[in-house]
Amino acid sequence: MASTFSFDIVSDFDRQELVNAIDTTKRDVLSRYDLKDTKTEIELNADAIVINTDSEFTLDAVHTLMQQRAAKRNLSLKIFDYGKVESASGSRVRQEIKLKKGISQDIAKQITKIIRDEYKKVQGSIQGDAVRVTAKSKDDLQAVMQRMKQEDFPVALQFTNYR
Repeated sequence: MASTFSFDIVSDFDRQELVNAIDTTKRDVLSRYDLKDTKTEIELNADAIVINTDSEFTLDAVHTLMQQRAAKRNLSLKIFDYGKVESASGSRVRQEIKLKKGISQDIAKQITKIIRDEYKKVQGSIQGDAVRVTAKSKDDLQAVMQRMKQEDFPVALQFTNYR
């Protein structure tokens, strides 16, 4: 049994599920009595969500709705990077929420350091915005997966290409 097994640690999200969550949030805003007349606009761009609404109070309500819808669709709330609240024209507020995708070099180094320190028979290598983990035993790979799930990184981690 000389073959090696591997998997990738990535940080990604299902774009279609995010689109569905945002659409549901828009419908909820239009139907809720306290948010109906606020003329709230939620715009989904390629790498950000822009919310334009009446006040910070309604902005918080929209955040709550959006987070609930994202959680119901199995999207991690760690993908949202909230920008600062800016005042827009007509005494309105605007906020840009960036969507986090990919593992930064710093986090990738932390992941490979944990693997190197705790698992002697497992190798971790940084490949772009993902980390490839290889070992001769599938049990070792499963142990690494469990260990990474326990760690609280600022990005949502998924495990793909398990072979």
